[in-house]
Amino acid sequence: MDLREELLLKTRTRNARVGVIGLGYVGLPLLLEFAEAGFPVLGFDNDKNKILSLSGGKSYIKHISSERIANAARNSNFQVTDDFSRLPEADAVIICVPTPLGDHREPDLSYVEDTAKTIQKYLRRGQLISLESTTYPGTTEEILLPLFESAPIKQNGTSSHEQNHPQKYVAGVDFFLVFSPEREDPNNGTFTTRNIPKVVGGVTLACSEVAQSLYGAVIKTVVPVRSPRVAEATKILENTFRAVNIALVNELKIAFMKMGIDIWEVIEAAKTKPFGFMPFYPGPGLGGHCIPIDPFYLTWKAREYGLSTRFIELAGEINTSMPEFVVNRVAEALNLAGKTVKGSKILVLGLAYKGNVDDYRESPSFHLIKKLEILGATVEYNDPFIPEIGRTREFPEYEGKKSVPITDDYDLILVATPHDAYRSLDFSKFTCQIVDTRNVVNHSANVIKA
Repeated sequence: MDLREELLLKTRTRNARVGVIGLGYVGLPLLLEFAEAGFPVLGFDNDKNKILSLSGGKSYIKHISSERIANAARNSNFQVTDDFSRLPEADAVIICVPTPLGDHREPDLSYVEDTAKTIQKYLRRGQLISLESTTYPGTTEEILLPLFESAPIKQNGTSSHEQNHPQKYVAGVDFFLVFSPEREDPNNGTFTTRNIPKVVGGVTLACSEVAQSLYGAVIKTVVPVRSPRVAEATKILENTFRAVNIALVNELKIAFMKMGIDIWEVIEAAKTKPFGFMPFYPGPGLGGHCIPIDPFYLTWKAREYGLSTRFIELAGEINTSMPEFVVNRVAEALNLAGKTVKGSKILVLGLAYKGNVDDYRESPSFHLIKKLEILGATVEYNDPFIPEIGRTREFPEYEGKKSVPITDDYDLILVATPHDAYRSLDFSKFTCQIVDTRNVVNHSANVIKA
């Protein structure tokens, strides 16, 4: 039996040990799906606090209950660690680490590269490696493949095939490499890890076959594509589509505002059309780990081929300009009350990038707070899901800042996140100015939309 057949047998009988690197909003739900399907799992993360929480049966992500973690942790086949020397214990290693942008909006693949080098150090024959982190087309074959093919050979006598290839690992024979983009949507009650179709692109047919068998055991629909590049491009297309359409409604929001037209009412009317239209909604900027970032990975890669992706770049410019537009609207609202931004007390409602989650990665609220502070305002925030700000890459100065109660002791309230808690709030009781970027405030004499 060759290594492909051995791994296929393990996945079919659910004896394959699944390792997941990066236990955040993508990696943790995936680890739990495999554990709940009966697979032995081994989660890896550098954050010791996450390891301690999971080992103690506690969740650090709002929409994943501690009860679910505790149930998994009771099983001896559920293990988490910060000891990466245990990687050889895993039959499949799934990479779910961040892929942010650098200071000049260029791809920052340092997390992927560092993780790949760690895997290379411990790589053994018969392992499946799957990269789920969003990246530009070519990453799997240009960075990961040569790294793993040059991994040091371990002469442990575990396979007769090992003696036939003593000098080099061969993808599809000695190890299996695929790209399978994450499609996680935190706190989506309809679409979860289990029922969101999983795209898989293998370096070889054998790689794809093994990955389809593994993912197919926990995910209802697996969609094989011809190569890792197709799978990588699929994720980029999905989020570029969203970024471009959000830019369109953001631009129309400003144009319609000048005409005295409410963009939100227009969208509600337009979406009654049963074909040819899909609603997208404006906001104070883009947030989350995908939509604000992924299009720039594509534009960067396109320049390598001498191409200019003008449409995508224009959408990026529009979306990244939204916080500035909102700040200008804040200044207008304060001016109506005879006040200036400088010296004003402002409360930002919502730090999360979208409603009813505790995820504040790339949230435009940080940009709003920073811009207002630069103009001389004193800014606090309220978020029922984020009592305290943790460490962030772009805004480390806000670590430890705490959510404050909603009171009328401010010159202006800025609604930045559409939490249900804010939709049910009676804004008519506030005497201060209110700027609403999410169409949350239904009735208030002091509201200005932005």
